[in-house]
Amino acid sequence: MRRLAVAALALVAVGCGQPSADLFTITRGGSIPGAKLRLRVTDDGHVSCNGGKLREITSSQLIDARVVTRELSKPAKKHLSLPAKPGSTLDYAVTIDGDTVRFADNAAGQSAEMYKAALLVRELAKGPCQLPR
Repeated sequence: MRRLAVAALALVAVGCGQPSADLFTITRGGSIPGAKLRLRVTDDGHVSCNGGKLREITSSQLIDARVVTRELSKPAKKHLSLPAKPGSTLDYAVTIDGDTVRFADNAAGQSAEMYKAALLVRELAKGPCQLPR
């Protein structure tokens, strides 16, 4: 039993200090003040805002981030790009494992997950990133 406990502690120690994998990076741009933003979300529940230090996100936000990753992986692998229509104010580029899906806030053909990604960007920007938009 003692050997099992020592082995378990050794496995935990091996994982300590290792950076967590990225779920995705979202770059937001647009025509309104404060639109420019770059978020990197990690699988251990953190976000980096515009290249800054990692900040903790809520469990709910992490769950949403994992859903966005899962649902946007396929369009990202296809390098889907949905162009803006006239009147667009924000555009997004979601990069997952080196593949990117792009869409604008008013692009035709957006999936529910794209809307969820845009909402998550706003929540993270205003929450842990402490930005106005």
